[in-house]
Amino acid sequence: MSAGEKGPSCSPLAGQSAPAASILRCSSLTMGMDDAEIAELLASSQVRRHKFSAGEIVFYDGDLPHSLYILLRGEVHILKDTFSGRRIFISEINEPGDMFGEVYEVLKQPYDIYVEAAKDTELLEIDSRFFTLGGEQEKLSRSALLVERNLMRIFARKAYFMHGRIKVLASGSLREKVVRFLFQNMDEKGQIVLTASREYLAAYLAVTRPSLSRELSAMQKDGLLEVSGKRIRVLDMKRFEEYL
Repeated sequence: MSAGEKGPSCSPLAGQSAPAASILRCSSLTMGMDDAEIAELLASSQVRRHKFSAGEIVFYDGDLPHSLYILLRGEVHILKDTFSGRRIFISEINEPGDMFGEVYEVLKQPYDIYVEAAKDTELLEIDSRFFTLGGEQEKLSRSALLVERNLMRIFARKAYFMHGRIKVLASGSLREKVVRFLFQNMDEKGQIVLTASREYLAAYLAVTRPSLSRELSAMQKDGLLEVSGKRIRVLDMKRFEEYL
């Protein structure tokens, strides 16, 4: 449920900060790039590193986009405020290599969300001028062409992800939503390891976190599931599948 596809080496050891090149090496945005091409990307004047303290805003709702962002370290939250001033949590970006903001940048649509650093955070900002022709730029570098190609693949995966989410949200009851989500993410043994927080999952299912927690507890009490932190196991597959 993260924004990008990464290998296990993308996450630095506790207390350590991985170099930007190491993080990009396992980012979906740089798929197919060799070390020289990643170095070319990082050396571009259109690519910058920015540090944010906890509580700082990366961009505001209504701002016009001009870049996409890759998380190097830290964590950011994607948020939306209602007209009454209530803050709605939409998603979290917390894994090195995760990317965000690319859809708005490519479509040139103003942000309808805002992003806040949840802790001290460092981002890699890639200006769209890096992978689009304009001004005196006559042709794109190979690294820019690969970024452009990979963005198309990322958008295709996002479309597939949204298709799956629509099927979940189309379910009637909360239990049906939970079952459809778990069914899409479980292995052949009926086990699911959540890769995001309970708060993120509640936002994905368009319910409150307390409601989700109550439903998971009820499903555990009914003998459908065994829930232990982020690990969930289906105990009665026949009854579980009746909600699909």
